[in-house]
Amino acid sequence: MPGPLEGLRAIDFGHYIAGPLAAVMLADQGADVVHVDPPSGPRLEGPADAFLNRNKRRIVLDLKDGAGRAAAWRLAETADVVIENFRPGVMDRLGLGAAEACAANPRLIYCCLPGFPAEDPRAHMRAWEGVLQAATANTTPRNGEEPPGWDWSRPTYSALPLPSSFAGYLGATSIVMALISRARTGRGQIVSVPLYDAMFTLVGHSGAYKSSSGVPRPVPLHGRGAGSFRCGDGRYVQFDTWSARHLTWFARQAGVTIEWGPEILDLQQAAKPDVNERLHARLRELFLTKSAEEWERIGNEAGGAIAFVRTPQEWLRTAQARAIGAAVKLDDPVLGEMWCAGTPVHLSDSRPGPPRARHLPGEDTADVLAELEARQVPEPGQGPEPDLAHPLSGMRVLDLGVALAGPTCGRLLSEYGAEVVQVSAPDRGVNGYLNRGKRSLLVDIRRLEGLEVYWRLVDTADVVVVNMPLTTMEHLGVGYDELRARRPDAVFAEINCYGIGGPWSNHRGWERQGQAVSGIMERTEMPSVLGPYNPVDIGTGVLATFATGLGLYHRLMTGRGQMVGASLCQTGMYHQAIFTFDFPGYKASEPRGYYTLGEGPLDRFYRASDQWFFLAARPGELDALSAVVGRELPPVGGEGLEQALESRFSERPAVEWVEALVAAGIAAHINVALEEMMLDPVPRSRGLVVEQEVDGAGPCTMPGISVRLSDTPARLGPAPTPPGTDVADLLAELGIAERLEPLERKWVIRAHDLPPAWPEH
Repeated sequence: MPGPLEGLRAIDFGHYIAGPLAAVMLADQGADVVHVDPPSGPRLEGPADAFLNRNKRRIVLDLKDGAGRAAAWRLAETADVVIENFRPGVMDRLGLGAAEACAANPRLIYCCLPGFPAEDPRAHMRAWEGVLQAATANTTPRNGEEPPGWDWSRPTYSALPLPSSFAGYLGATSIVMALISRARTGRGQIVSVPLYDAMFTLVGHSGAYKSSSGVPRPVPLHGRGAGSFRCGDGRYVQFDTWSARHLTWFARQAGVTIEWGPEILDLQQAAKPDVNERLHARLRELFLTKSAEEWERIGNEAGGAIAFVRTPQEWLRTAQARAIGAAVKLDDPVLGEMWCAGTPVHLSDSRPGPPRARHLPGEDTADVLAELEARQVPEPGQGPEPDLAHPLSGMRVLDLGVALAGPTCGRLLSEYGAEVVQVSAPDRGVNGYLNRGKRSLLVDIRRLEGLEVYWRLVDTADVVVVNMPLTTMEHLGVGYDELRARRPDAVFAEINCYGIGGPWSNHRGWERQGQAVSGIMERTEMPSVLGPYNPVDIGTGVLATFATGLGLYHRLMTGRGQMVGASLCQTGMYHQAIFTFDFPGYKASEPRGYYTLGEGPLDRFYRASDQWFFLAARPGELDALSAVVGRELPPVGGEGLEQALESRFSERPAVEWVEALVAAGIAAHINVALEEMMLDPVPRSRGLVVEQEVDGAGPCTMPGISVRLSDTPARLGPAPTPPGTDVADLLAELGIAERLEPLERKWVIRAHDLPPAWPEH
């Protein structure tokens, strides 16, 4: 099938990760992407280049040369999309800036992905991953997952390039939303997603709190026996009891219900620390009796949530990864046959073919330059909705999400302008930050009367978002087939742990299983849940928004709906895409483990006399670094450099070192705490941190909006309200206001004694 972006051309000026990642996400969906390499070659070589530049054509241009700039300008003024991730001002100085390009081509969507935004005093700094991790408090283990005796003042460095990844995901998503806007208004616009800003989406609910109480310390994840367990083969499983009944199911399948008895398996009692400790002891003994793969099978057959902690390469080789396209094979021109991360989303009716292996730098230069002679600058035009306020204005989304991934998708769709109705069961409801900007209804769709209300809502909706196994939706009679029969133009967004299709598609799982099965958890070397945030859940919410945007754009072009999807395991794989490969001779070399401080002596955390900071120096800056520290340093690659820097940096406070390094043009950043970041006036002034008055909770602090669209901007949305607040208004809009009291009496709908608007910690 043609991909949803077939016929669109994007120019990728990106380097390192964020820009090329956003561009490959478009290329994998059918866009003709032209990647511009500098004469010196790509900034990332080898397997990472093979992944980031598949499905693209490649041209070499010297942007510092007049002829190269002229060709680049011609590419930009005849394109649909331009992507760049230089520091603010670089493209302007080259004569290729966003404002000028969009003035020349009013239909152009120009996406900027700098490290820090132009308004930030750190905008001039090279925002390497470690700098951004330090700046966004992404430097601690998850509470309860730390090594024994962990020093909480010490940072840990993760090789996962989460700032770049989230900027790439949000950049690609915002480009698709801008394409939807262009189809409705006729106008292009400037999209901006700085890597620093993107991290506030990842912080998510971890940075949402009552302003009077401050940031709460995360609660450990080990209730009711949950956790990582060593098995009989020396490998580990990650066992989850987020839903308490899963413990009952697992015990029955494992054959220990009678032996252990109600004292251990009573679901209320198991939440108590002393009973939970005894339960963990029993589970440790039990898991040692079989291999990790056997326990994974037993637990999933029981209907619980459990995953074998695999390495990334082991995940690439599974039938599930290959069946859902999370792993794909390329015939690379240099490396030969190789497996790598596939596409992170599913589309049922507009999936392009298998990815094409990368072209080498400059391979398409002659062809692309020849084509430019025939390409015309697109004519300005006016669409049918010139006064459109937001990309998804006028669209309605039903959000049936629970936990994090589904509600995150719904919240983002609200920020892009959709009216989102959160639909939850009467005994639960999404509250707090995740419910911001949404209307909500508590209705039991397992009951026929509740199902009638649901279908009336569906008749008014453009999108339905769910994050539960498809078999659950089908069992309730509200699966995709039922939706398509009733609304063939609607987009059905399915979010789950293991993807759509393949032998594991109906297995349950959450953040922990997504990390375990895809290899993220194995990187901690314990293994344990990688923290402090929820990269798999939140990342899946973002990628589901990308998939939903693709579905809506395809609908605008064709009039047809489809099923789209994202999964935790695909997201976990995509977070690791630049260093997860399988081919003869490949050996992973990225840093691992909680005690890792960085990539090497010039790119790591150092302890000053009072606190830690991150240094990000280039080898060519060794003389400048020597001048800052006031002594001659050993050569790069030689012995003693790291020890010399450790000794010298320990003599003065971190702020003095960071100020001196930055003044010398060397990137460095204090390791900030989460609460410090949330109180920082710089992100607050830009709406990255907001405070809203929440019913029953008072002023609440939370992350704001990470993306900027110049013509049809994202919106914050009103403060969260108690789940179920909008039931009367929604039933009136559906023409069944008189049904409210009878339905409430039957506990089909909940309209009184509602859950709190903000969770109690």
